[in-house]
Amino acid sequence: MLIRILSFLLETVFFVLIAASLLRAWMNWTGVNMRAQPGTFVMAVTDWLVKPLRRTLPSQVAKSRLDWASVGAAFILALAHGLLWAVLFGAMVGAGGLAAFGPTAVLSVLLFALKMLIKVALQTLMILVIGFAILSWVQPGSYAYVMLGRLTEPLLDPLRRVVPSIGGVDLSALVLILLLQIGLMVLG
Repeated sequence: MLIRILSFLLETVFFVLIAASLLRAWMNWTGVNMRAQPGTFVMAVTDWLVKPLRRTLPSQVAKSRLDWASVGAAFILALAHGLLWAVLFGAMVGAGGLAAFGPTAVLSVLLFALKMLIKVALQTLMILVIGFAILSWVQPGSYAYVMLGRLTEPLLDPLRRVVPSIGGVDLSALVLILLLQIGLMVLG
């Protein structure tokens, strides 16, 4: 029971940190105002890692439209999650102890980190799309609806060209949620 609780807490903390880093990169990519919520929260949660990474990046990379420091922070956090998971739950602790950390264990942790990164990205996108869909019915025109619209438009626009609206209802959000859910199933 204690292991399940510890696993849940570890997963939750790293989900929030990785999701905040990825959301920061996505908000910068889409040009959403970072001085309003959730931008201020995302910056407060990720500044401790993103700012030092930004200083270490070459100037050409730092000036790119993609916020490489935030993406790098998300990957570092996913890697830290994988390492911590392996140490706490015995993936690397065998007969040789931690010294047995060989190429297979390194590859295993890297794959675990990559899987975590993709999972968090898909789940975060799903939360954004669900929030956007709910607000489109309940409170269209609110600041949250406009902000979620800006964050989801790059994903929904291509689907709107393919998926027809039925009875004036835009089904692109539903299709995107289904695609994200299928992505999570494939990943799992």
